[in-house]
Amino acid sequence: MSELITPELVELDRDLGPDAEHVIRALAALVVSQGRATDADELAADALAREAKDATGIPGGIAIPHCRSASVTAPTLAMARLRPGVDFGAPDGPADLVFCIAAPEGADDAHLSMLSKLARSLIKPEFTQALRDAATRDDIVALVDGALSDAPAPAAAPTPAPAGTDADAAVDTAPDGSRTPRIVAVTACATGIAHTFMAADALTAAAKKAGVEFHVEPQGATAVTPLDPAIVRDADAVIFATDVDVRNRARFAGKPVIQVPVKRGIDQADDLIARAVTAAADPSAKRVAGAGNAEAAEESTDRERVGARIQRWLMTGVSYMIPFVAGGGLLIAIGFLLGGYSISENAGDIILQNSLWNLPEGGLGTYLGAVAFAIGGASMGFLVPVLAGYIAFAIADRPGIAPGFVAGAVAVLMNAGFLGGLVGGLLGGLAAWWLTTLKPPRWLAGLMPVVIIPLLASIFASGLMVLFLGGPIALLMSGLTDWLSSLTGTGAVVLGLLLGAMMCFDLGGPINKVAYSFAVAGLGLGSVNDQTPWLIMAAVMGAGMVPPIGLALATLVAPKLFSPVERENGKAGWLLGAAFISEGAIPFAAADPLRIIPATIVGGAVTGAISMGMGVTSQAPHGGIFVFFAIGNLLWFIIAIVIGSIVTAGLVLLLKRFTRRRPQPVEAGADAVAVAA
Repeated sequence: MSELITPELVELDRDLGPDAEHVIRALAALVVSQGRATDADELAADALAREAKDATGIPGGIAIPHCRSASVTAPTLAMARLRPGVDFGAPDGPADLVFCIAAPEGADDAHLSMLSKLARSLIKPEFTQALRDAATRDDIVALVDGALSDAPAPAAAPTPAPAGTDADAAVDTAPDGSRTPRIVAVTACATGIAHTFMAADALTAAAKKAGVEFHVEPQGATAVTPLDPAIVRDADAVIFATDVDVRNRARFAGKPVIQVPVKRGIDQADDLIARAVTAAADPSAKRVAGAGNAEAAEESTDRERVGARIQRWLMTGVSYMIPFVAGGGLLIAIGFLLGGYSISENAGDIILQNSLWNLPEGGLGTYLGAVAFAIGGASMGFLVPVLAGYIAFAIADRPGIAPGFVAGAVAVLMNAGFLGGLVGGLLGGLAAWWLTTLKPPRWLAGLMPVVIIPLLASIFASGLMVLFLGGPIALLMSGLTDWLSSLTGTGAVVLGLLLGAMMCFDLGGPINKVAYSFAVAGLGLGSVNDQTPWLIMAAVMGAGMVPPIGLALATLVAPKLFSPVERENGKAGWLLGAAFISEGAIPFAAADPLRIIPATIVGGAVTGAISMGMGVTSQAPHGGIFVFFAIGNLLWFIIAIVIGSIVTAGLVLLLKRFTRRRPQPVEAGADAVAVAA
């Protein structure tokens, strides 16, 4: 026996409840009853959180809810044959065979490999039919043990024999004399246990049926066997069926690409293979970004709107910038806390002239405050260069990093600030991208990415900043700063209302990031005499905390108006909101945007207006209520958030009770959830 499943972990022909949540909770309780987990509620919550990212039902009446959980003490399979079946989100209807895979957080490769083998067996019709015909629990266990013994090991999947051929020979030509398409694929899901390997096998079977040479690399939780570089080099197209980032993506630079969520690799394997074959012959097909070879091109072609492309570039820069801002801003706040506001004037001198063994006049607190302030200031000093560097990286991959960073540093030199970083990053990235499209002679090609592209792109982007753009942008930034500093009374309230609405408009999207970046870019300019940047930061952070908290409150007040998955998300929303993680509201907005988003906008706007009007300040750029020591007028900060959250919750409940939701197409809804996850 495999030790993963026992007869006591099998439920035969049972009715475990009307929906997926009831089934998952019943199986979690079964796992705990057998001593394989310590907390049924925690295990169920972890499995339901995975279910919320992407439904685990697959065609053929099968569902595989799975998760890693700290409550699990031993890798476990719990199985139920349901009567009647329950909807787990499969396109062909309810599931009657449900396998709950529970893995400890630190499960070893051997156990994870066995769990993956089972998942791969479940796409075989003969195996699932045998499960349906089994008469006893012992028969089920015997079938599972047989599958775990016979199924191919996951490590073998990256380099199977070319589909449609004998294992000894590769296919070079099709029946009509043309060369057989060569397709490679990468599959990966969030847990790396089930869907990763099921998608790999489904795609392999579809490629064999289509007569296509095919190789796949499952990037699962166990050790990954990379595709042979020669196979990648000769491939005509690549399929990324993934819910997470592809490891070492640059290997595939320039290849035509089909990118979908991992579940599509199971549900629509035949279609993906056909699309990859078509893309291989299409010169205008979307391609993997990067300059890995002479044929490399942008991943996004004219299928992606120019506005969406620019948005993606800017969002990449902001996402890389935020860790520098968050860490640096908190250290600056700690510096003020320990050393007082005057620490900003002499932190460098204190550090250079003193030490732990030679403390300054103010003692240990002053010295440690100076250290924290200096480190935080150094981190904040990277804000604009990092923003510009990673905008350029998003445009041109690695060749764009150096020109982008240099242009960002020049923007700081020219006092062009945040806006200068945006412009410099775009200029550096576009220049580097254009240079990667050139086809130099072989003797020069090796110098292009390390010498020629950084040199020429830096001269172009930074030269434009110095000679033409830096001065006007600096004047614009100076005028904007002076205008904000002059705002008082009604003007400040209106600004808070506007920033609060922007923070809640797209919950971590580009408009949210514009408001947040605007706040953090000026944070280091705040002082005792000019607290305007701190006022803006407090309004932005308070408003960003409202959506998750407001929706958590709504699920608590009227749980029947929300799905089981939304109720689980609501429980997490309290902590996410308190920590200023606006994205905690995304699952709600993805499922019901026309009612959720207006409610969050109004609540965030109310909080921003109250915060600005009552003079709340924040010297920390992130952390929510957990950086209370950096919040000025803390009581009004809390009151503003509470009022905004109540407004959001009230509007959500009113809209859900008195407006009818417009039906959404299944495909669009699936995509929305995938993006949110």
